[in-house]
Amino acid sequence: MSNKVEEFLTADEEQDIVEAIRVAELNTSGEIRVHIEKTSKGDATNRALDLFHTLKMDNTKLQNAVLIYLAIDDKTFVIYGDKGINEAVGNNFWDSTKNVMQSHFKHGNFKQGLVEGILKSGEQLKKYFPYSESDSNELTNDISKG
Repeated sequence: MSNKVEEFLTADEEQDIVEAIRVAELNTSGEIRVHIEKTSKGDATNRALDLFHTLKMDNTKLQNAVLIYLAIDDKTFVIYGDKGINEAVGNNFWDSTKNVMQSHFKHGNFKQGLVEGILKSGEQLKKYFPYSESDSNELTNDISKG
């Protein structure tokens, strides 16, 4: 594991991101995860899809998990939603979330971009996948790294 990924966020920043996931998931039955690595070594969307399966994110009951994937060196990120989400929402569903994240990333505010992207995802998913009392946290909120 490269130091670059380890140094990308401080421990406090990581905690803020994990907390944002917890808060966002109070809005929705959807599951949100963040994965950070140095490079996608090719097409970032394909890499996000691979990770989605590797992290077993395609096992949620309602197929409503979301992966926010970040490749540091490539300066690229992907928001990848599972089938249940894609079938329920329009093509431009993630655009506003991406725009919020991008504007922070451009200024080097990676933590803020991730936190706001996560919270916005939770709010947007609420319409289609509202939180219910019977919800269990199906996926860990921890940040995974490549």
